[in-house]
Amino acid sequence: MSIPEKITSLQNPKIKNLKKLEKASERREQNLIVIEGMRETVLAQRAGFTITSAFICEEILKEDETYNLKALTSSATGISLYHISKEVYDSVAYRETTEGIIATARPVKHELSKINLGKSPLMLVIEGVEKPGNLGAMLRTCDAAHVDAVLICDGKTDIYNPNVVRSSLGTVFTQQVIVCQTPEAIAFLKQQGIKICAAELRNSNLYFSENFKQPSAVVVGTEATGLSDTWIEAADARIKIPMLGEIDSLNVSVSAAVLLFEAVRQRSL
Repeated sequence: MSIPEKITSLQNPKIKNLKKLEKASERREQNLIVIEGMRETVLAQRAGFTITSAFICEEILKEDETYNLKALTSSATGISLYHISKEVYDSVAYRETTEGIIATARPVKHELSKINLGKSPLMLVIEGVEKPGNLGAMLRTCDAAHVDAVLICDGKTDIYNPNVVRSSLGTVFTQQVIVCQTPEAIAFLKQQGIKICAAELRNSNLYFSENFKQPSAVVVGTEATGLSDTWIEAADARIKIPMLGEIDSLNVSVSAAVLLFEAVRQRSL
């Protein structure tokens, strides 16, 4: 690999383009995503994402991360490496506390018809998610619970939004995340014999009374409106978390975690 270019100007065309990639429209047009952080970048590469460039701030990069950087750049072909000043790094970084690397990569699109499922799959379906932070938190939970796939139906946020990448700690790359419409998701689950468990307060059973040992998909909606009637009508079971205080709902990412780890608990018995 040739000696990396040193960038110290905010007006450098490569830095200007990196800033452009803050917009979803630019990411789509250029077919690129932005990844901030060494852990996130390494996870993306391990998952088969093609890293196209890496912007390194040596003033911030931790000494123990230089090994990962060497492994990252030595195992990748065609990656463009740039050293940038702290001033330049601060202008393009999303985090207040960060690790000194920002990378760009080609996105990977998972297709519903090609996902790999285990013998008794556990899935999370998210309808109408709007907040990147909530989506990122749910992806972290899915990674921890080792779900087979995540279906995002009628979503209103870009799954590769830098804030999703950040809040998911890079687990957006470790999951089979499929963006699709509700009808095709329901048809897929029915075809695969996967039990649809809709998080719904009305006419519902307590979540721990359901059998999650069989192939199951936990379906959650938005905090404001909950699940659409389409999902509720298609559900094989309606489940709820008991609310013992004054409020009647939890943050959607918390609800998803409670429900998924009940499935994990049952499957570990």
